Amino acid sequence: MSPVNNATARPSTFLLIGIPGLEAAQWWLSIPLCPMYILAVVGNTVLLAVIKTEPSLHEPMYLFLAMLAVTDLVLSTSTLPLMLAIFWLGPRAIGFHCCLTQMFFIHAFSSVESGILVAMAFDRYVAICLPLRHSAILKTSTLGKMLFAIVLRGLVLITPFAFLLRKLPFCGHRVIPHSYCEHMAVVKLACADTTVNKTYGLAVALFVVGLDVLSIALSYAMILQAVFGLPSRQERLKALSTCASHCCVILIFYIPGLFSFLTHRFGHSVPHHVHILLATLYLLVPPMLNPIVYGVKTKQIRSRLTRVCYVRVA
Repeated sequence: MSPVNNATARPSTFLLIGIPGLEAAQWWLSIPLCPMYILAVVGNTVLLAVIKTEPSLHEPMYLFLAMLAVTDLVLSTSTLPLMLAIFWLGPRAIGFHCCLTQMFFIHAFSSVESGILVAMAFDRYVAICLPLRHSAILKTSTLGKMLFAIVLRGLVLITPFAFLLRKLPFCGHRVIPHSYCEHMAVVKLACADTTVNKTYGLAVALFVVGLDVLSIALSYAMILQAVFGLPSRQERLKALSTCASHCCVILIFYIPGLFSFLTHRFGHSVPHHVHILLATLYLLVPPMLNPIVYGVKTKQIRSRLTRVCYVRVA
């Protein structure tokens, strides 16, 4: 009985090998990835510090930005240090439960980030379409409830991933052809029927992405309708510029994420190393670019940073 039990039991560790097909180039790939990770950590930390220390930034838009920065720090830090170790030192072992924990943080906080983008789109809609009621609609208590609901959604939807995976036998399969513990990459190692896992993962992805993209699209449709109804061309340009940075962040977040999601299920002709490389960038590029985009496009944040730098130089 013992050989059978050992063969069907889950492994104590998995082996992450990085980007299959690009093993020889992984060290060179780490050269741009490491500065990008440092920039993501420093940029989001600075953004949080600026919002915390500047009372004029304690408004809905900037509180959402602070939450976005926290989410980006969690997403990048839960994956990039181990990923860089793989690129520098070769395949790395990760404990079974550590793998499930990393998977949970990646998918739960991806859901949280998507929810925050919806909340930011709603904030822009209220600010542009209902400016006189903005402070009444988005009160502090309302913001707290929105953020609580966003985080709760991520926790509730993603927690079953780990419980479903714990029940699967892996028959000694422990090599994950990926640079981090992604849900479908782990599911594919199982030697049993994984229909429930795949169906639930697909349902969660369609629910989160479908609902959030639809909500964002509706918000911006109403925003554009209101903007083009403004009498002054200067007012229209000013209103559109306030939404430009948010639109950039939305595209940066959803396009690579959707590509990775669809490739896992339908893109069998896409080279595996291309898929893994884009999945790697998906968790690094948005956290790196978000503070840059908002720091450049948001006058209040830019002014605060300029004042801080001026005082320190003086």
